[in-house]
Amino acid sequence: MYRCDQTGAAPVSSRNAAGRFAFALTGATMLAGVPFSALAQDAGDEEPAATAPAQTTPAQGETPTPAPAPAPAPAANTIRSISVEGAERLEPTTILSYIRLRVGQEYTSAAADEALKDLGATELFADFSIRNDNGNVVITVTENPVINRIVLEGNDRLDNDKILPEIRLAPRQIFTRSKVRADVARIIELYKRQGRFAATVEPQMVQLPQNRVDIVFEITEGPKSRVRQINVIGNEEFSDNELRGEMVTKQARFFRFFSSNTSYDPDRLAFDQQKLRQFYLTEGYADFRVVSAVAELTPDQRDFIITYVVEEGERYKFGDIEVESQLRDFDSDQLAATLAIRQEEFYNAKSVEDTVESLTELAGRFGYAFADVQPRFDRNPDDLTMDITFVLRQAPRVYVERVDVNGNTLTQDKVIRREFRLSEGDAFNSLGVQRTTARINSLGYFQENFEVNQVEGSAPDRIVLEANVEEQPTGELQFSAGFSSIERFILAGSIRQRNFRGRGQTIGLSLNYSQFSRSAQVSFTEPYVLDRNLSAGGDLYRRDFNSFNRFGNDRNTTFEQATTGGAVRLGVPLTEFMSLVGSYTLNYDEVSLDENLFFSDLDGDGDLECDPLLAGRFLCDQLGNRLSSIVGLSLNYNTLNSGFRPTRGRLVSFSTEFAGLGGDVRYLRMRGRAQQFWNIARSGFIFSVAVEGGTIFPLQERGEPGDGVDDILLTDRFFLGEPQFRGFDIRGVGPRVLTQRYILDAQNNPVIDEDGNPTLITDRERIRDDSLGGRNYYLARAELELPLGSGARELGLRPSVFVDIGALWDVETPILQDNPTGLPQLDSGGNPLFLSADTGEVTTDPFADDGVTPNTRLIRQGSAIREIFLGDSPSPRITAGFGVNWNSPFGPFRIDLAQTIRKVEGDDDKLLTFNVGTQF
Repeated sequence: MYRCDQTGAAPVSSRNAAGRFAFALTGATMLAGVPFSALAQDAGDEEPAATAPAQTTPAQGETPTPAPAPAPAPAANTIRSISVEGAERLEPTTILSYIRLRVGQEYTSAAADEALKDLGATELFADFSIRNDNGNVVITVTENPVINRIVLEGNDRLDNDKILPEIRLAPRQIFTRSKVRADVARIIELYKRQGRFAATVEPQMVQLPQNRVDIVFEITEGPKSRVRQINVIGNEEFSDNELRGEMVTKQARFFRFFSSNTSYDPDRLAFDQQKLRQFYLTEGYADFRVVSAVAELTPDQRDFIITYVVEEGERYKFGDIEVESQLRDFDSDQLAATLAIRQEEFYNAKSVEDTVESLTELAGRFGYAFADVQPRFDRNPDDLTMDITFVLRQAPRVYVERVDVNGNTLTQDKVIRREFRLSEGDAFNSLGVQRTTARINSLGYFQENFEVNQVEGSAPDRIVLEANVEEQPTGELQFSAGFSSIERFILAGSIRQRNFRGRGQTIGLSLNYSQFSRSAQVSFTEPYVLDRNLSAGGDLYRRDFNSFNRFGNDRNTTFEQATTGGAVRLGVPLTEFMSLVGSYTLNYDEVSLDENLFFSDLDGDGDLECDPLLAGRFLCDQLGNRLSSIVGLSLNYNTLNSGFRPTRGRLVSFSTEFAGLGGDVRYLRMRGRAQQFWNIARSGFIFSVAVEGGTIFPLQERGEPGDGVDDILLTDRFFLGEPQFRGFDIRGVGPRVLTQRYILDAQNNPVIDEDGNPTLITDRERIRDDSLGGRNYYLARAELELPLGSGARELGLRPSVFVDIGALWDVETPILQDNPTGLPQLDSGGNPLFLSADTGEVTTDPFADDGVTPNTRLIRQGSAIREIFLGDSPSPRITAGFGVNWNSPFGPFRIDLAQTIRKVEGDDDKLLTFNVGTQF
């Protein structure tokens, strides 16, 4: 009898205390290459092996005797029948189809071995054997169990839905040990990708009735394998720290808590070798090479130690730099004179690549779409120089054969085609292609990093431009709640469609509510009116704004402004990057004060009026309803590569507004703004500088000179502070009135200090602060955005350091009050009132009944005050600090920590500011 089980000499299984069977993965299949006839056999059925007779070496001089012919082998049995025993789920005919034994064939040991191999290859049986009873062949099998379920234990770092799709075993499949072994390897590989090289997997099998099993993978995840040390051998010109700084992989240190680059990654190891080569090539070491890079796992299986062996070689300089142009439009000598590379400079491979790119782009501007620029290197080891010749190979001038737009299922073709800067029949221009790519990307309708493909046309001088777009959702429905250090709780909702009906139109509705502002707005924009290069739009809105002053940490509502209005605008492009926008705005403003808090009967006639002592004369002058008719004109220059998060480019705008085309107010307002972004050496550091300023000129007189009334209304002036000026509170910069109270005794008389002066409250927390705004302002910002690791980038974190400089000034000095004794309360006849010391009743008698004791003088509430005018200065205020932008799941979040370096007396600075749930 020929027999084989799936474990060979090893036991099939051994039951543990938990009722599971642990099985070995090594030696779990039949012994490959070993004849199955050599295994345990039935003695009664064993066929004797033929034995060759011994041979002797003939003596010298004797004739060798021929060896006798071998005895003929006994005749083999003829298979008369083949039967199957032990089958449960499989039909016997199915099992017989797996082997090549057939009735009528001769039964031999070799044929039996082949049949056993065929049964083993199916991986359907735990045990199988073949027995020959005088030509009656019996195949006995024990089927592999059916998998009931797959169980994962100990996987805390990887969820089941990340592991199960990667393994081959599944419920209702036939259990095989090869699949278990493969699945163990897959699970370990998943953990290696996570940087956990110490992970182990122990498969367990739980026997169930009806030949079913549960497969349990017991996972020990182990710690995340990090890079403990990076060693560099062979470096002489640069230190280990300098070279480590060029690598993406970093050594695990406590300050790299958020970095994902401290884990070991074989792909990253190969990339770091390339980074080292790039670094040395940019420093002039043209012969540099990495001899070896070895990553060794520490004995505790927790970390890796990486060792690089390098050969730096000699440092080269640029030798002769030439250009060999085969294009008729370019003169080789003139091109060579314009190159940025200069002789005797140290060799820099990056400069060579940049030169090839610039020459290719230059050729593209002249219509050579397929220009081929090849640098030819001549190394001179004797004087360590590198001669380079840039060869512009012959290429035909190319014309645009056609423009194809594909993949737009919603957006109309014309919306995409009108952004192309090249048309059919135009001479090819690489700048036009780049600008087309940027304009289509700026639409925001399609996939990120869209590029216009350039395909060869029907002839060598023809090219096809393809726009293969993938539509993205352009509708936005937003509901958000947040908290702002400026406006406390914020509720906002908006609905907007940026590609309405696929025509590129924008339509939107927004609602906002906070403690100090409420607004509703409907807007519509058509970027191409009647398919012409003209943009038009309009807005209808209602805005309610509650201004406030500060008294300590509390914000008290002062005046309320309700604006109802609308605006229309029309824009026309002047050049590819410059546009002119005209607008007309009509606003109806209602400015009011709370009569319960700021009004009193000043004349004693019963009519309530705005009380300057309670509100301030500067606020009382602002009350009323007025109509504003404003005409505006704006000139814009924009080369930014993104409107959402620019990394390079420039934005310059200048706008002017004239109020006075009808209406009740007249002024001329002008503003200017410039902003520039740089991606520093493509390193991830984004540096930006922004400068803005504005001024407003009155075109009407609201008062007489010296009466403290400014010709520009408070609601039309500029204000400066948070969030524009980090480091100051909202409206914390510029002219303001501080109102201090005098300290009074029991008879409402001022308390006199040791110098004989009335005593004032000096605690800033108990002084009322009213910002007046100004006619002029300027603000400059310099900011450097710092790159982070990929883990922090995935979280949407963008830290930056900044410096802000600005000022706000120029307002009419208001008439201020200084009443140490306070103003007396008067009766209808104008007589001062007192509180009787005898009866406690109000009287006009200043003394009690004895004629000596003074009655308590009654003064008007809040009249014992002194007002101070501060902050009206163009002197620069300076702040510096650190901030973080975070695209959180709750909306954009910005936090700034700013220190005031320079301020003017009266300015209200602030160390920490943040905003959540609203744009900033």
